[in-house]
Amino acid sequence: MTPQTFYEQLKTHGITLTDKQKKQFERYFELLVEWNQKINLTAITEKNDVYLKHFYDSIAPILQGHLANESVRILDIGAGAGFPSLPMKIIFPNLDVTIVDSLNKRIQFLNLLADELSLTKVHFFHGRAEDFGQDKQFRQQFDFVTARAVARMQILAELTIPFLKLNGRLIALKASAADQEMEQAKNALTTLFAQIIESRDYELPNGDPRNITIVEKKKETPKKYPRKAGTPNKKPL
Repeated sequence: MTPQTFYEQLKTHGITLTDKQKKQFERYFELLVEWNQKINLTAITEKNDVYLKHFYDSIAPILQGHLANESVRILDIGAGAGFPSLPMKIIFPNLDVTIVDSLNKRIQFLNLLADELSLTKVHFFHGRAEDFGQDKQFRQQFDFVTARAVARMQILAELTIPFLKLNGRLIALKASAADQEMEQAKNALTTLFAQIIESRDYELPNGDPRNITIVEKKKETPKKYPRKAGTPNKKPL
């Protein structure tokens, strides 16, 4: 997907990028490739692939109507190089984005990226989701949590649901159909008082399969969750 095709695809969804936004995406691509030589950010570095498999792929929550240009608080877990939250932030500048990542070098990259792109209302924290999930400054503070190819729902639910306000939503972006995965996550979702309200398969413009699953928090998360760092992976609910 060339940058021009990317712009045209967005137009079909009623989104016309300004020159500033186009320059932000271009600079994002340049810094991603530059920093990828120092630290492992992505295996995808060819320009057309970055625009399709990172930028376009990341904005699925916008294209499918789950996010608007409002000052909602979004937490992005395991965002790595900023996906999916920062491409969405470029398109919808009013979003308030927080990213938690366990590798400090990625946080350094994100801070530089935010400065270079003149992004405001973005916050980056180094650490584990399990630890932040028990911190009152983070727990139950977010309208949405996003996660792109982070973990299976059985694990992901425990890493994300505690951060959500009541009736807040987890937006999980997956690489393929998720029926079996969702079946395996039933106990975890019940334990955490959360419910799948939508799970939709779709395709990228090149035909690659994708899935977006929306989970809503129905009641306050029991205080024991998330468990200590590493436990959700070792002993999924």
